[in-house]
Amino acid sequence: MSIHAVVWDVDDTLFDYTTADRLGMRAHLTNEGLLDDYDTVEQAITRWREITDLQWARFSAGEATFEDQRRDRVRVFVGQDLTEDEADAWFKRYLAYYEAAWALFPDVLPVLDALAASHRHAVLSNSSIHVQDRKLRVLGVRDRFESILCAAELGVSKPEAGAFLAACEALALPPHQVAYVGDHPEIDGRGAADAGLLSVWIDRGGAYATIDPPVGPHRIASLAELPSLLGADTRFGAPSTFG
Repeated sequence: MSIHAVVWDVDDTLFDYTTADRLGMRAHLTNEGLLDDYDTVEQAITRWREITDLQWARFSAGEATFEDQRRDRVRVFVGQDLTEDEADAWFKRYLAYYEAAWALFPDVLPVLDALAASHRHAVLSNSSIHVQDRKLRVLGVRDRFESILCAAELGVSKPEAGAFLAACEALALPPHQVAYVGDHPEIDGRGAADAGLLSVWIDRGGAYATIDPPVGPHRIASLAELPSLLGADTRFGAPSTFG
């Protein structure tokens, strides 16, 4: 069946979130004088990422708002019962360093160019529209996507089928004519496959590289492999390194 559209995850798929978060948090913790509480910078950053994952899980389960999960990330990390304004101010100071490190992965613009004429494009993220719309504008690619759908506004998050089906509905296409590309093998990969989309897991060798791939998603190591997987009429595609 022909694929007419590609729906994209953002963080660690199009945008190098892990690197930006690490560089931003390193600079922020140094400026805040918080590194003395840890043996190494990496230990502090690992702790921040663990707390982030836990709070995101609460948000995804509907147990906290997008804003509250941010505030609770800060409160848990600093070990203080900060007010909303204090937590917001702390996070805002971090954001300044984080945003200074924003960058697309190098394979993003070439694949968007290669698929521009053959496929429609949209975004589905477990973040908020305020965050991701601004991020894509700063990175210079917002106009590549017809629509931006985010969990905070949808009221449903990946891996729930409803999130993926909402993206298909926004494109007015059935799931079997839509591909989804994301970096998480379960939240993105299995979730999209179970919802009936052509699921593509971009495995860049990061935190999930050692996970056994779930049944359903196609696994690629670079977005350069995507056009040939979609059967796009382009010379850009490369054969899968995973077979």
